[in-house]
Amino acid sequence: MNLRGSIKDALTAFVALQHLSDKIEEGAAHLSARLRNGGTVAFCGNGGSAAIAQHLAAELVGRYRVNRKPLPALCFNASASLTAIANDYGFEQVFARQVEAYLQVGDILVAMSTSGKSPNVLRAVEAASKRDVLTIGLTGGWGSNWLADKADLSICVPSIDTARVQECHLFIGHLWCEEIERRMIGA
Repeated sequence: MNLRGSIKDALTAFVALQHLSDKIEEGAAHLSARLRNGGTVAFCGNGGSAAIAQHLAAELVGRYRVNRKPLPALCFNASASLTAIANDYGFEQVFARQVEAYLQVGDILVAMSTSGKSPNVLRAVEAASKRDVLTIGLTGGWGSNWLADKADLSICVPSIDTARVQECHLFIGHLWCEEIERRMIGA
């Protein structure tokens, strides 16, 4: 594909997000409410989704656009626990074990998988559900996938191009950060 084709594909994916605006807004409402009530937001994903997870957790702990108090957010990709758990229990358990260690009722897990089939992400959602932790799945594809079926709220970017899906996931995360700051401090 050439540069113009890639730009056209990216624009198509972003325009398609308009059809998901109610779900994106619902995610922002859940995140804001959980944070306002003292809950923690945790993120997980693999590869590019791991980088997005780290970035979004940092936006909440640091700041997005305005100076404010830090908000409790974790990224399960950014610790030595990841390799220790993978070594001792297998890679499929790296996020689930951390869910069990850190999350409780009133918290929220944002689980990202472009395909919706990542076993370790799916195990994290299952572990969170057992603990009555609200789950939001960010995924991609044209139809149903395992993550979309397991998460309490699923936002499925209508694309099968991994790069386009990840770009949209980061954009959705930034929309959430903007909305969290607006709802919590009137920014």
